[in-house]
Amino acid sequence: MIKFTELLKPENIRQGLICSSKKRLFEIITQVIADQIQLENAEQLCFECLLSREKMGNSGLGNGIAMPKARIPEGNQPLAVFIHLDSPVDYESADHRDVDLILAILVPEQLCERYISALPEIAEKFSDKTLCKQLRNAQNVDEIWQIFENVDQLNTQENVTQASAETTKETE
Repeated sequence: MIKFTELLKPENIRQGLICSSKKRLFEIITQVIADQIQLENAEQLCFECLLSREKMGNSGLGNGIAMPKARIPEGNQPLAVFIHLDSPVDYESADHRDVDLILAILVPEQLCERYISALPEIAEKFSDKTLCKQLRNAQNVDEIWQIFENVDQLNTQENVTQASAETTKETE
Protein backbone atom coordinates (compact mmCIF):
# COMPACT_ATOMS: atom_id res chain seq x y z
CA MET A 1 0.00 0.00 0.00
CA ILE A 2 1.25 3.44 -0.93
CA LYS A 3 1.03 5.77 2.05
CA PHE A 4 -0.55 9.20 1.87
CA THR A 5 2.67 10.62 3.30
CA GLU A 6 4.69 9.03 0.48
CA LEU A 7 2.69 11.02 -2.06
CA LEU A 8 1.89 14.18 -0.16
CA LYS A 9 4.15 16.79 1.39
CA PRO A 10 3.00 19.23 4.08
CA GLU A 11 3.79 22.15 1.76
CA ASN A 12 1.31 20.74 -0.77
CA ILE A 13 -1.64 20.99 1.61
CA ARG A 14 -4.05 23.89 1.32
CA GLN A 15 -6.94 24.64 3.63
CA GLY A 16 -9.74 27.17 3.53
CA LEU A 17 -9.35 28.05 -0.13
CA ILE A 18 -12.17 29.67 -2.02
CA CYS A 19 -12.65 28.32 -5.50
CA SER A 20 -15.31 29.13 -8.10
CA SER A 21 -15.09 26.12 -10.44
CA LYS A 22 -13.46 22.80 -11.18
CA LYS A 23 -11.28 24.52 -13.79
CA ARG A 24 -10.07 27.04 -11.21
CA LEU A 25 -9.42 24.15 -8.80
CA PHE A 26 -7.17 22.48 -11.40
CA GLU A 27 -5.33 25.80 -11.87
CA ILE A 28 -4.68 25.97 -8.12
CA ILE A 29 -3.43 22.37 -8.06
CA THR A 30 -0.98 23.04 -10.87
CA GLN A 31 0.23 26.27 -9.26
CA VAL A 32 1.02 24.37 -6.06
CA ILE A 33 3.16 21.73 -7.77
CA ALA A 34 4.57 23.49 -10.85
CA ASP A 35 7.77 24.52 -9.07
CA GLN A 36 8.40 20.91 -8.05
CA ILE A 37 8.43 19.65 -11.64
CA GLN A 38 11.53 20.15 -13.72
CA LEU A 39 9.70 20.74 -16.99
CA GLU A 40 9.37 23.78 -19.17
CA ASN A 41 5.84 25.20 -18.94
CA ALA A 42 5.15 22.81 -16.03
CA GLU A 43 2.06 24.67 -14.85
CA GLN A 44 0.36 24.63 -18.27
CA LEU A 45 1.43 21.03 -18.94
CA CYS A 46 0.05 19.74 -15.62
CA PHE A 47 -3.18 21.67 -16.12
CA GLU A 48 -3.65 20.14 -19.58
CA CYS A 49 -2.86 16.64 -18.25
CA LEU A 50 -5.46 17.02 -15.48
CA LEU A 51 -8.11 18.36 -17.86
CA SER A 52 -7.42 15.66 -20.43
CA ARG A 53 -7.71 12.90 -17.84
CA GLU A 54 -10.86 14.43 -16.38
CA LYS A 55 -12.51 14.37 -19.83
CA MET A 56 -12.05 10.58 -19.85
CA GLY A 57 -14.08 10.25 -16.65
CA ASN A 58 -15.06 12.39 -13.70
CA SER A 59 -12.76 11.99 -10.70
CA GLY A 60 -15.45 12.74 -8.14
CA LEU A 61 -15.65 9.90 -5.62
CA GLY A 62 -18.92 10.99 -4.04
CA ASN A 63 -19.74 12.43 -0.62
CA GLY A 64 -18.01 15.72 -1.42
CA ILE A 65 -14.60 14.28 -2.29
CA ALA A 66 -12.60 14.07 -5.51
CA MET A 67 -9.32 12.51 -6.53
CA PRO A 68 -8.18 14.00 -9.84
CA LYS A 69 -5.15 12.27 -11.28
CA ALA A 70 -2.97 12.51 -14.35
CA ARG A 71 0.18 11.22 -15.96
CA ILE A 72 2.94 13.72 -16.52
CA PRO A 73 5.78 13.18 -19.01
CA GLU A 74 8.68 13.27 -16.57
CA GLY A 75 9.59 13.37 -12.92
CA ASN A 76 11.31 11.50 -10.10
CA GLN A 77 8.25 10.79 -8.00
CA PRO A 78 4.50 11.23 -7.92
CA LEU A 79 3.25 14.53 -6.62
CA ALA A 80 0.07 15.06 -4.65
CA VAL A 81 -1.86 18.09 -3.52
CA PHE A 82 -4.54 18.04 -0.84
CA ILE A 83 -7.07 20.87 -0.75
CA HIS A 84 -9.87 21.51 1.71
CA LEU A 85 -12.09 24.17 0.20
CA ASP A 86 -13.82 26.72 2.41
CA SER A 87 -17.02 26.19 0.41
CA PRO A 88 -17.73 23.18 -1.82
CA VAL A 89 -17.52 23.64 -5.59
CA ASP A 90 -19.64 22.06 -8.33
CA TYR A 91 -17.60 19.11 -9.57
CA GLU A 92 -20.17 17.39 -11.78
CA SER A 93 -19.90 14.29 -9.57
CA ALA A 94 -22.15 11.30 -10.15
CA ASP A 95 -23.89 11.87 -6.80
CA HIS A 96 -24.43 15.58 -7.69
CA ARG A 97 -22.76 16.70 -4.46
CA ASP A 98 -20.39 19.62 -4.53
CA VAL A 99 -16.80 18.82 -3.57
CA ASP A 100 -14.75 20.29 -0.72
CA LEU A 101 -12.01 17.64 -0.20
CA ILE A 102 -9.59 17.07 -3.07
CA LEU A 103 -6.55 14.82 -3.31
CA ALA A 104 -4.87 15.37 -6.68
CA ILE A 105 -2.14 12.96 -7.78
CA LEU A 106 0.21 13.44 -10.72
CA VAL A 107 2.40 10.48 -11.66
CA PRO A 108 5.40 10.55 -14.02
CA GLU A 109 5.01 8.23 -17.03
CA GLN A 110 7.92 5.99 -16.01
CA LEU A 111 6.38 5.36 -12.57
CA CYS A 112 2.80 4.73 -13.70
CA GLU A 113 2.98 0.96 -13.45
CA ARG A 114 3.82 1.08 -9.74
CA TYR A 115 1.47 3.86 -8.71
CA ILE A 116 -1.52 3.58 -11.03
CA SER A 117 -2.35 0.13 -9.68
CA ALA A 118 -2.41 1.60 -6.14
CA LEU A 119 -4.87 4.39 -6.96
CA PRO A 120 -8.07 2.40 -6.30
CA GLU A 121 -6.82 1.51 -2.81
CA ILE A 122 -5.82 5.13 -2.17
CA ALA A 123 -9.26 6.26 -3.35
CA GLU A 124 -10.93 3.75 -1.03
CA LYS A 125 -8.92 4.96 1.97
CA PHE A 126 -9.48 8.62 1.02
CA SER A 127 -13.24 7.93 0.82
CA ASP A 128 -13.41 6.69 4.42
CA LYS A 129 -16.14 8.67 6.19
CA THR A 130 -14.19 8.95 9.45
CA LEU A 131 -11.13 10.27 7.61
CA CYS A 132 -13.22 12.79 5.68
CA LYS A 133 -14.88 14.01 8.88
CA GLN A 134 -11.48 14.48 10.53
CA LEU A 135 -10.12 16.34 7.50
CA ARG A 136 -13.17 18.61 7.38
CA ASN A 137 -12.83 19.38 11.11
CA ALA A 138 -9.09 20.08 10.99
CA GLN A 139 -8.23 23.64 11.98
CA ASN A 140 -4.96 24.03 10.10
CA VAL A 141 -2.45 22.40 7.74
CA ASP A 142 -0.51 20.83 10.62
CA GLU A 143 -3.63 19.04 11.82
CA ILE A 144 -4.35 17.79 8.30
CA TRP A 145 -0.80 16.44 7.98
CA GLN A 146 -1.10 14.75 11.39
CA ILE A 147 -4.34 13.08 10.27
CA PHE A 148 -2.65 11.66 7.17
CA GLU A 149 0.31 10.46 9.28
CA ASN A 150 -2.06 8.75 11.73
CA VAL A 151 -3.94 7.00 8.91
CA ASP A 152 -0.64 5.74 7.50
CA GLN A 153 0.43 4.45 10.93
CA LEU A 154 -2.87 2.64 11.43
CA ASN A 155 -2.66 1.09 7.97
CA THR A 156 0.91 -0.06 8.65
CA GLN A 157 -0.16 -1.63 11.95
CA GLU A 158 -3.13 -3.34 10.25
CA ASN A 159 -0.86 -4.71 7.51
CA VAL A 160 1.62 -6.08 10.07
CA THR A 161 -1.19 -7.68 12.07
CA GLN A 162 -2.72 -9.18 8.93
CA ALA A 163 0.65 -10.51 7.71
CA SER A 164 1.31 -12.02 11.13
CA ALA A 165 -2.09 -13.73 11.14
CA GLU A 166 -1.48 -15.14 7.65
CA THR A 167 1.94 -16.45 8.68
CA THR A 168 0.39 -18.12 11.73
CA LYS A 169 -2.24 -19.83 9.55
CA GLU A 170 0.43 -21.09 7.16
CA THR A 171 2.48 -22.65 9.96
CA GLU A 172 -0.47 -24.46 11.54
